[in-house]
Amino acid sequence: MPILSQDTLNEGLQFLSTQDADLARVLDQHGPPKLRQQPQGFSTILKIIIGQQVSRSSADSTYRRLCDAIGPPDPANFLALDDDALRSVGFSRQKSRYGRELASALIEGRLDLDLLAGCDDDAVRTALTALPGIGAWSAEIYLLFALRRADAWPASDLGVIVGAQKVKNLDARPTRQELDAMAGPWRPWRGLATFILWHGYQVL
Repeated sequence: MPILSQDTLNEGLQFLSTQDADLARVLDQHGPPKLRQQPQGFSTILKIIIGQQVSRSSADSTYRRLCDAIGPPDPANFLALDDDALRSVGFSRQKSRYGRELASALIEGRLDLDLLAGCDDDAVRTALTALPGIGAWSAEIYLLFALRRADAWPASDLGVIVGAQKVKNLDARPTRQELDAMAGPWRPWRGLATFILWHGYQVL
């Protein structure tokens, strides 16, 4: 279970370069990707919920307005907000419910993120996706950004899909089955490959 860090970056890049000539080409021509990291905890999962099916700029704006209203969000101060307050900072009714479910699970001890940090990837996926509003994409993004798991694989992410199309010079966007087959040789560094695909999405 490799962990992504500056110390392991070169090991992972070397492995992926030997496994996939197209990834190697992106790295040779455009340099290594920047690793995006977020702290473990409630605020990061809440950011991920906010970011579901909206642009990154829209999600960032909503999160900034929330922080302006209550400071750094935690389960208690988030639960103190009523529907009108959440709506005023940009939360939909669905995302308000998802955020409250997450906050309640943490306060009631049904979810322990400190304990989860020591679990394997599949256990993290199972625990997170048991909560309303946290699907496979959200769980993989938390694995990748907060827990820095090197084999996290958010294959449904649009940037991953289009990035793979560009990196592999495909005529059409790859299907999920095609993506998974493509990523097989990248194990256990699919998370790092994800950053390269996002990099390719931007530079190619």
